[in-house]
Amino acid sequence: MSRTPNERSGPAPSDLVTRVRAAKSAQTKLRVAPAATRTRALERVGDFLTRERSRILYANGLDLRRAELEGLAAPLLSRLRLTESKLQVLQEGLAQLARSEDPIGRVLIRRELDRGLELEQVQSPIGVVLVAFESRPDAVIQIGGLALRSGNAVLLKGGAEALESNRILVEGLRWALAESGLDSAAIQGIEGREAFMPLLAMDGLIDLVIPRGSNAFVQLVQRSTRIPVLGHAEGICTLYVDRAADPATAIRLALDGKCDSPSACNATETLLIHRDALPALASIGAALHARGVRMRADEAARAHLPYAEAAGEADGATEYGDLILAIRVVDSLDQALAWIATHGSAHTDAIVSEDPEACARFLAEVDSASVFANASTRFADGYRFGLGAEVGISTGRIHARGPVGIAGLLTTRYLLRGHGHIASDYGPGKRAFLHRELEP
Repeated sequence: MSRTPNERSGPAPSDLVTRVRAAKSAQTKLRVAPAATRTRALERVGDFLTRERSRILYANGLDLRRAELEGLAAPLLSRLRLTESKLQVLQEGLAQLARSEDPIGRVLIRRELDRGLELEQVQSPIGVVLVAFESRPDAVIQIGGLALRSGNAVLLKGGAEALESNRILVEGLRWALAESGLDSAAIQGIEGREAFMPLLAMDGLIDLVIPRGSNAFVQLVQRSTRIPVLGHAEGICTLYVDRAADPATAIRLALDGKCDSPSACNATETLLIHRDALPALASIGAALHARGVRMRADEAARAHLPYAEAAGEADGATEYGDLILAIRVVDSLDQALAWIATHGSAHTDAIVSEDPEACARFLAEVDSASVFANASTRFADGYRFGLGAEVGISTGRIHARGPVGIAGLLTTRYLLRGHGHIASDYGPGKRAFLHRELEP
């Protein structure tokens, strides 16, 4: 017999329950706070990153040294490392959020049901969001910033490898809330693996869980909670080089997609190439080889790639998170589409082609969260999309899909204003509804 989340997790420690209750209470105040107050909090987070930059980088250095001693894998070390450039990107994202229109209470629908009876559908925060992530301390600021803009409380469960970095960044978020007259309990840093599973049993207090990690981790969370889960499967992102591809463009996109940040979930993991485009493969392969990329290719591709390894069955359906690229030859666009549908993860896929019809078909028929024509898969990112940041990437088809920014942290409410109207006055042979659309 299957067990309930409470039975899996055991009772939550009382101090943990107290903290989550405090977050829920703080969220009720945050969601009704003036937009200018939440904007000021976002600006204060940026001030903290500037003022405490040395402390932040020092804390991150402690994490890096410990991780290196413990033999943390290179892709995870890359994600763990904070740099001046990463901090600058975080500040730019916060500035985007601060400049953006306040989403809370935005009217989506206004409808006159009858004279003096007006309905509105408005945007509203989800509530308390639990986000679990590994090796990415910059996610603390990205997620915290989105929470401030959208009026949600957030429980940030980072990995132990980023403990010192996460602590100081959570400190900055909570300081910014307090400095702006808001309740700092709306941001909670959660530490220790033993704290995570009990949180999954708090379906009366937590409204959404966003697990950022492996497919196995996402599935574990989904099996272990009654709380709605918003997650993404593996990032098996494909670049398809069409028969009408410009070779120089193919090289640029392949290099950027694979080498810009190999550990990122939007890195290119598979390169499919049309058989008619094979003459360009030697140049593509040479450019990748020069950047240290290991290629695992099928027989037809290896004829043009003397340094490539033979592809195994899993190559082309694997998220490597490293400088490894699967290369496979296809005979048509149809075959490429079928490969992506069968072996991809519905995260991000791209085509290189000068044929407008091929690009149009690819954009229309690839059912992934992000689909690009003549652009690197690395563009699948909340900051690059102008969302300010992202709380994660969703490959599901309900509520939010792709980089999850402010919109993915909002739901809607219906507000009805009348003058003593009653439902029993309406129906066959009675008063008729107007259902007249008004400007939002």
